[in-house]
Amino acid sequence: MDRRSVLKFILAGLALPTPLMAYASQAVRRVSVSRSASSATLLLELSGPVIASSFTLESPPRVVIDLKQAVLAAPLEGLALDGTPVTAIRSGKTPSGDLRIVLDLADSGVRAKLQPMSGKGHTLQVLLSGQPAQAVASTPAVQAVPERASGKPHRDVLVVIDAGHGGKDPGAVGSKGEQEKIVALQIAKLLAKRIDAQKGYKAKLVRTDDIFIPLRKRAEVAQRLNADLFISVHADAAPRLTASGASVFALSQNGATSSMARWMAERENDADSVGGGLNVKLHKDDPMVAGVLLDMSMNATISTSLDLGHQVLSQLGGVARLHQARVEQAGFAVLKSAAVPSILVETGFISNVNDCQRLHDTRHQRKIAEAIFAGVDGYFRQQPPAGSLIAARARNETA
Repeated sequence: MDRRSVLKFILAGLALPTPLMAYASQAVRRVSVSRSASSATLLLELSGPVIASSFTLESPPRVVIDLKQAVLAAPLEGLALDGTPVTAIRSGKTPSGDLRIVLDLADSGVRAKLQPMSGKGHTLQVLLSGQPAQAVASTPAVQAVPERASGKPHRDVLVVIDAGHGGKDPGAVGSKGEQEKIVALQIAKLLAKRIDAQKGYKAKLVRTDDIFIPLRKRAEVAQRLNADLFISVHADAAPRLTASGASVFALSQNGATSSMARWMAERENDADSVGGGLNVKLHKDDPMVAGVLLDMSMNATISTSLDLGHQVLSQLGGVARLHQARVEQAGFAVLKSAAVPSILVETGFISNVNDCQRLHDTRHQRKIAEAIFAGVDGYFRQQPPAGSLIAARARNETA
């Protein structure tokens, strides 16, 4: 289970009434980094008081900072990160519209402390202590990717691939008896083969044969292996036989984004009734604290899943018709991992005659697998996980 820590406070805002503080929109006007022999400090200079929260995640290790109703008005590019525990900084928006700043860390042992900086107005400082990121030197000609400071080689990005259904659960069935579980496994194997062929990546199949695995066990594989990504491959049916095209889904904690997404999630979740149902427990002494930690972790994971899903959907649009031009969200039980970004790819509708025919064509299956990998690779090249070979190569190329 990933380590979680939560810190909440209000920066220099004691003189303001609570309602004004809670709804005032502020800007991050300047971002800077300072470092010493054993620590580094990230400074965020704000235009006014902001409600801030932070938590840490592993696999890959990172610190997530949320600033309520704030906007970023300063560049994050060009910050001097060499010799600090931070390998990269990026920003985005949370589902509620707050500003999110993510620090990718060099090592899971890095500790982060969030606090206002006294005497400096509305300035937030993030104190980081731990192993600094390994600097990458450039050479005039061919550049070799160095080993990590520990002497161990950089790790591969691990993608766990789940072929939907299986065994006594055939999934959706086509007009001539075609079974979703077979198509899903065929495409999943091709995707795993494509991933393994790319240096810096490694694939792990949840199932390699026609067997039944409960939904909770599928997600647990990714969490147990500290995977960077979990992909569930499907080829569902729809109430309307004319429905066709590929779709990408991420988890939603606040209801489905469409009636079709809700229907498909309910259908997929029903698969567990074949073998015992989904059992979710929070192993924490204080259920309120456990709930807060789980919600914050889940929000961060869903945000990453949506970004990654958009990349995959964009690539799928080049090889197949899309059922929806956006990443849909619903309460898919198989995606409910707070630790691992997870997406579900519906490669087409087996209930549609034309889709079903394409889904059984080996060439089309390879195109689907290639498109999914291209989306995954595109995302991880932009946001390489700390400690990975991809991250080391990215630093080497820019050195």
